[in-house]
Amino acid sequence: MRRRAVLQATGGAGLSFSVAGCLFDTGPEDVSEPLYEPLDSTSLEGAAEAVVGDDGETAYVASVDGFATVDVTDPEELTVLAEPKNLLEDENAGEFEGEPFLDILDVKVGDERLVVPGPANEGMGDVFHGFLVYDVSDPAEPVLAAEPYETGYHIHNCFVDGDLLYVVANYVRADSSAGGGSTLADDGTDDNITDAPTNPLVVFDISGGDIEEIGRWSLLEYDPEWTDVDWILRYLHDVYVRDDLAVLAYWNAGTFLLDVSDPADPQFVSRLLETDLETQLEYDTRSEIRDAQLGLPGNDHYSAVDDTGEILAIGRESWETGLEGADGAGGIDIYDLSDPSDPVYRSTIDAPEGYDESYNGEPWTTSHNFELRDGELYSSWYEGGVKIHDLSDLESPEELAWWREPTNGSFWTARVLEPGESFVASSTAYTNTDGPESRLYTFPIESGEQADPPSLTDSGVFSSDDE
Repeated sequence: MRRRAVLQATGGAGLSFSVAGCLFDTGPEDVSEPLYEPLDSTSLEGAAEAVVGDDGETAYVASVDGFATVDVTDPEELTVLAEPKNLLEDENAGEFEGEPFLDILDVKVGDERLVVPGPANEGMGDVFHGFLVYDVSDPAEPVLAAEPYETGYHIHNCFVDGDLLYVVANYVRADSSAGGGSTLADDGTDDNITDAPTNPLVVFDISGGDIEEIGRWSLLEYDPEWTDVDWILRYLHDVYVRDDLAVLAYWNAGTFLLDVSDPADPQFVSRLLETDLETQLEYDTRSEIRDAQLGLPGNDHYSAVDDTGEILAIGRESWETGLEGADGAGGIDIYDLSDPSDPVYRSTIDAPEGYDESYNGEPWTTSHNFELRDGELYSSWYEGGVKIHDLSDLESPEELAWWREPTNGSFWTARVLEPGESFVASSTAYTNTDGPESRLYTFPIESGEQADPPSLTDSGVFSSDDE
């Protein structure tokens, strides 16, 4: 049973939005569902996050030690344009030329600029920590548009909004200056940290060749009582920005909405919180903290707003753990965001049921990244596949299409390519299970049923025995 969110909010931001529409005609003339299947796919080594350029003609895909650009003009015939690797071997990398740059799991694009951040996780050792900005006016030949920007902290995700780059900056010491100078723990753990990591949102101006940090905001500034909660339980996992509203997924500390009309001085708007501080403070052993990190409640992994600003969705990445209430794979909560200072919970889209929903089991079916567009939700569920939901009734989302191949595909994200026509979804081998291929897929935006869909609950489908 879903746990009702506890909302903490202030009224200050006067934002106005319009109502979302619906793409799909599901009227009485629809008497049967057509077969649903991918339009095309192409292999991409190390594929993780995928995004689509403003013109809808190119997809950009993070690939662990680089990125790829793919021509998606014809979604039925994908063409890989470029797959840059070993990014700092570029002669334009300046003082960082030749340094290793790894664990690249995210990319973001806007105004013909591509941002490539990394590493995505802490403890990566002696590798470049920061981000690169590319000119992708010719996506077949990406060119560094500025010197690499070193942050000193790992970057799991980021977001580009015009000339601004929003970065999730975990493992930043409380005494680091607003202008930079942050450091990692020497051994990649939190045992050496004397000042609590602040895990802030950091805002950069990337409009020119000289990248400049212009602002920060941290949960600990707003609610200092969370300082004593283990840093990984208040991890700032992702950020999404639309119409001067930033949405921050702060894991067990909840989802925050900020007014970033002045990006140098973000202001709190509201907070959605499923956990309680007292319980989070009680987790003090490594095993308890790990279980709390992996299991519900909480696990605010990815939060986003639709194109009208009327709908907020919060995805929860979770597994079955030993903690009470940590009852399996996380779903996606849907909120009415007509008033950003007072979001209203409407429904939950549950994750597909899997045979073994523990972290070390398979298939993984928990929610991952998604997009809200034109009143529809395009979602990824790792081996649980990809789905389309009609959100015209927020209290009763309607599933329109679902495609999965759990032994071959583990989906990282789903992004609209051409509204009303097609979307892209990246499959990754960067998971706990064996078998998934790293590929970029395209799918039609239409309702339908997959022919002979494979089971996610039959243990025989995932058996590794050769007998």
